[in-house]
Amino acid sequence: FPSLSGNDNSEALPESIPSAPGTLPHFMEEPDDAYIIKSNPIVLRCKAMPAMQIFFKCNGEWVHQNEHVSEESMDETTGLKVREVFINVTRQQVEDFHGPEDYWCQCVAWSHLGTSKSRKASVRIAYLRKNFEQDPQGKEVPIEGMIVLHCRPPEGVPAAEVEWLKNEEPIDSNLDENIDTRADHNLIIRQARLSDSGNYTCMAANIVAKRRSMSATVVVYVNGGWSSWTEWSNCNARCGRGWQKRSRTCTNPAPLNGGAFCEGMSVQKITCTSLCPVDGNWEVWSEWSVCSPECEHLRVRECIAPPPRNGGKYCEGLSQESENCTEGLCIQDKKPLHEIKSQNIETASDIALYSGLGAAVIAVAVLVVGVTLYRRSQSEYGVDVIDSSALTGGFQTFNFKTVRQGNSLLLNSSMQPDLTVSRTYSGPICLQDPMDKELMTESSLFNPLSDIKVKVQSSFMVSLGVTERAEYHGKAHSGTFPHGNNRAFGTIQARNKATYIQNLSSISTTSELKTTAIFGHLGGRLVVPNTGVSLLIPHGAIPEESSWEIYLAITQKESSLQPEGTDVLLGPEVTCGPSDLSVSTPFALTIPHCAEVNAEHWNIHLKKRTQQGKWEEVMSVEEETTSCYCLLDPYACHILLNSFGTYALIGEPISDCAVRQLKVAVFGCLSCNSLDYNLRVYCMDNTPCAFQEVVSDERLQGGQLLEEPKLLHFKGNTFSLQISVLDIPPFLWRIKPFTACQEVPFSRVWCSSQKPLHCAFSLERYTPATTQLSCKICVRQVKGHEQILQIQTSILENERETITFFAHDDSNFPAQMGPKAFKIPYSIRQRICATFDTPNAKGKDWQMLAQKNSINRNLSYFATQSSPSAVILDLWEARHQHDSDLDSLACALEEIGRTHSKISDITETEIEEPDFNYSRQNGL
Repeated sequence: FPSLSGNDNSEALPESIPSAPGTLPHFMEEPDDAYIIKSNPIVLRCKAMPAMQIFFKCNGEWVHQNEHVSEESMDETTGLKVREVFINVTRQQVEDFHGPEDYWCQCVAWSHLGTSKSRKASVRIAYLRKNFEQDPQGKEVPIEGMIVLHCRPPEGVPAAEVEWLKNEEPIDSNLDENIDTRADHNLIIRQARLSDSGNYTCMAANIVAKRRSMSATVVVYVNGGWSSWTEWSNCNARCGRGWQKRSRTCTNPAPLNGGAFCEGMSVQKITCTSLCPVDGNWEVWSEWSVCSPECEHLRVRECIAPPPRNGGKYCEGLSQESENCTEGLCIQDKKPLHEIKSQNIETASDIALYSGLGAAVIAVAVLVVGVTLYRRSQSEYGVDVIDSSALTGGFQTFNFKTVRQGNSLLLNSSMQPDLTVSRTYSGPICLQDPMDKELMTESSLFNPLSDIKVKVQSSFMVSLGVTERAEYHGKAHSGTFPHGNNRAFGTIQARNKATYIQNLSSISTTSELKTTAIFGHLGGRLVVPNTGVSLLIPHGAIPEESSWEIYLAITQKESSLQPEGTDVLLGPEVTCGPSDLSVSTPFALTIPHCAEVNAEHWNIHLKKRTQQGKWEEVMSVEEETTSCYCLLDPYACHILLNSFGTYALIGEPISDCAVRQLKVAVFGCLSCNSLDYNLRVYCMDNTPCAFQEVVSDERLQGGQLLEEPKLLHFKGNTFSLQISVLDIPPFLWRIKPFTACQEVPFSRVWCSSQKPLHCAFSLERYTPATTQLSCKICVRQVKGHEQILQIQTSILENERETITFFAHDDSNFPAQMGPKAFKIPYSIRQRICATFDTPNAKGKDWQMLAQKNSINRNLSYFATQSSPSAVILDLWEARHQHDSDLDSLACALEEIGRTHSKISDITETEIEEPDFNYSRQNGL
């Protein structure tokens, strides 16, 4: 054989040798195609029998014999020589080769009979590029529609194999006949199901590496379908023309995952006519009948003039009368009838005589005692005090008589309050109730008794178990503003509803309403006092061992959000932050609004201000989305969010029946140095913060709330607003000409951008002796709602009374951290979540929990949360921050059937915990 030890590897070896007895070499193992991974060399091997020599030839050139590793053996069966040869191929060799085809090698074996050549084995460098040639794209498809996700993997050697993942779990098309992954790396779902919603990822892999595509979100939505119509309701008019209606709901199926809502009307009305009821009436009496053997005759009448019809009332009274017809001459039991009757009459007359005399004696005695007590009390005090025993120095109860019946909380010098709770006095008595101290010592409420100080024991303090307090330190008691279906925020309510009285001087007059607190892993609640704006940070939203300083603020200056057209800013512009923080679970932001909630009349949007100062829409309140959630209550909107920022509610009226609720309040100056007197009428949004802004301005002007504010339903029907002063007492007061009625254009009221509408009326007294003012303020929308406020107040010169208004005050607790911020104890909350987050055979239990708490839409939002029940309970906490209505939650749990006792009973042991007990004592 020619030598291969030289440098000339291209020297040709003989293709054959002289013939000799034997056989040609037979290859028992031929070199295989191979891939070089990274910088690791590969080994090519060749094995033949019988073989005297074996050499490799690569790319047409012989490989040097020193690069061969040869092994020789003997086949035991045939006795022939077996030779096996190895060579290494490096990455550098492959990269240095530049030919028309891939790098290749084959082996040539020699025997005595001749040579044999193996197959050519290619050697390539393996790789897989990073970028996919085509990533799958997200899709929204209707249920039972076809889903096709395309994927073209990165270029690679060898070619990459493709695998699909759904929510990070491999998809096996062999287990689901509805899915096909064999068609050119694409994923095909023949009929989409709700369970097919998720994040899909294309995985490409070869012997070098694995690559992931961008995830594609697939949403399978369900378009809403109408249910069957209900039966027609009864005619709403009991008499005459009315209407009846029937309804249907978009629940067959309900729209899901952004599916379209049903088109058409959900309610149909038709006119109807009911027959009016006619009450029966008696006809005239008939003639007396002939005298009977019993000495009586009778007469009758019938209920036929007219008879009752259509459910009318039957005639009242007797249909038959009888009387003696012989004037006592008829014989009864052997005696004349007149003798029997005379005996009975005499007996009855004696009884009546003695009874009358006894009653007269008792009445005279009571009258004498009453007159004596009255004169004694009048001579000592000069006021109408009922109980003369006060002179003895003992503690006795007494009552003040009011001059005017009405709201006892309105402070006017012309009336005295109806103090119905227990009051005691003895000589100089000091004030004990912290809520009433400033009010009663600085006003003229007890001026007729200037020498007596009165002790008032508040029924509210007694209900809290606080019966004795030594002194008052100048802070008002905590309170809440009305919620749910109660009347408008900040309205004056009767004392038996436990409202709170707060001095106007305690209201902030700064240009910014802001509250700041530091929260940790336990969460808490942040409140801007007396505005209805609050922020709930759930337990676990902030990482453990972390503390964040979080603020909540209301913009009082002119909002940068300018609604377009007839759109309305429905509430304050609220900022929570810092904006660069993000929470792990949604927080709840509560913003009050002034819209009368009706999806047929309003389309309400939530907007957020960007860092560039522009406003972008986050969502519509009725929209189905998984980014955030809005729940609209009658007076507030509760929003679940994951990012802080500046938010505002915008209302788009979609009919002329859209109602914007306005609070009407009248202020005036009770102390003036001239004959002029000003009445100021405000029409503001029915939100607590709007009312607080007006009260703050009035404090600076020395104004006083004269009458309980009232609610006006202002429709978006383009009709103007009229404000007028009526029934001014003649000869006592006069109003300047042409100012008794003022009309405000619709656009000024509707598009006021939250600035309260203000109208002033100037009145003049004829003489300083006039100290009483009585009139009416009429506020009405043309062809719309009307409210009349009755003004009755007293004008006292050179005396300024303490200005008060009536609202729930939460200024003492702007921030609450940890368990005391929540109504539901944490241990109970954990048990509820563990129970309802677990699926059962009837479906997701948290969905039933949501339904029982009036959460019926956009349930897909909760489905994306790690604990849907926890988010539902957070929303419950935000809605019930001003009450402790745990019984309603317990009832919801009982109706579901997952609990058998009320939560109030469950929590008997929990309520002993200090934090929760503290919350309950403070009206939370």
